[in-house]
Amino acid sequence: MPTKLKHYNPSASELNNRWRVFDADGKVLGRLASEIAMVLMGKHKADYVPHMASGDFVIVVNADKVELTGHKDEQKFYRRHSQYPGNLKEIPYSRMSERTPERVIELAVRGMLPKNKLGRKMLTRLKVYAGPEHPHSAQVIGSERAEMREAGEQ
Repeated sequence: MPTKLKHYNPSASELNNRWRVFDADGKVLGRLASEIAMVLMGKHKADYVPHMASGDFVIVVNADKVELTGHKDEQKFYRRHSQYPGNLKEIPYSRMSERTPERVIELAVRGMLPKNKLGRKMLTRLKVYAGPEHPHSAQVIGSERAEMREAGEQ
């Protein structure tokens, strides 16, 4: 007689969230964004559950040095509309990257996350900085120490 297997469903207290740092220097925007989205969703973990924010916190440094392939740096536009007639705003990639390079990565990652409450919660775990410095060094060090402790116990 076959036995019925129960699926493992972790509680929120069982999930441990690390802090990970990504360096965008010389990386292609889309490839970097897809890797970040996977980490934010938690799909790189064995205890991934799609209905919980089981992913890690992500810090991206050197956002101003991200690259695009082909001629996208001349052809890419960011569009937004306020739903009023004739109010379409188009900002070229070149202007967006020189004014707010953090926003370029945030928008790319946002497009790869789920379009619901959970996706918005995942996006709050993304911290993007234009330069090489970030104020989250204590969280990163604490995350690495906790990971070393877990490896020592097993």
